[in-house]
Amino acid sequence: MGEITPVLPPVPGPVRTIAGDRRIRLVWGNPQGGLTYELGAASERCFVKWAPRGAPIDLAREAARFTWAGAFIPVPHVLEQGEDGDGFWMVTTPVPGESAVSPRWSADPARAVSAIGRGLRALHDALPVKPCPFSLSAENRVRAIRRENAEGRLDPAGWNEAHRHLGVERALDLLSAIPPIDQLVVCHGDACAPNTLIGNDGVFSGHVDLGSMGVGDRWADLAVATWSAGWNYGTDWEEPLLVAYGVAPDLERTRYYRLLYDLAPRQPPSDATRPI
Repeated sequence: MGEITPVLPPVPGPVRTIAGDRRIRLVWGNPQGGLTYELGAASERCFVKWAPRGAPIDLAREAARFTWAGAFIPVPHVLEQGEDGDGFWMVTTPVPGESAVSPRWSADPARAVSAIGRGLRALHDALPVKPCPFSLSAENRVRAIRRENAEGRLDPAGWNEAHRHLGVERALDLLSAIPPIDQLVVCHGDACAPNTLIGNDGVFSGHVDLGSMGVGDRWADLAVATWSAGWNYGTDWEEPLLVAYGVAPDLERTRYYRLLYDLAPRQPPSDATRPI
């Protein structure tokens, strides 16, 4: 049998317009229909995120977070935003480096997880908590989950297999017991491996996908970063990531924040603003 060529989604009209004569390359897609394109090369290179109407993806939220965080850490700079009857888009500058799950870094997990851990620590150290206008508190996220349940949208079939056996009521009970805060930081909010960029020297070079960024316990990020290390590189990389970050394992908070991440909407509702 011949090799099967994947069927790519049609390029949205606004992306074609923004690209002009530049090359268009699809670099990412998610189950909600969101697409990310790389346009052009060298000095003309940029990225366009596009989300269809009705998808739970708020690019205006992410643009606001990029703008705030950009004063402190390397993140994409927002060049343009827009919308039409079909969806929304955001144009950003590139950040040097490759995704931590690119073929190069997937083949070198020791350096990748070290860069992820050190990059997450750098983010937590650099972003100031007091002036941050965004929240990622567990309380806000649990409220959002309870709203999802009240509206009939909480389905264990869509959860990670580690949590499906709990059922809705047991999961909600567990989420009600929020652990005391270990350390309050400005969290990335979706600290999976693909959202760290790594430079040619093996050092983290920036972060992307900040749509859920906000103030919360640092284990909201650490629990997800270590979980993602297992998904992307294998089961032996959680502890090296924590060593690179500079923290000892915390099984209680790790279990709690993985369950919270699994059940919570990726981008909390508009009431998730400071103070918390």
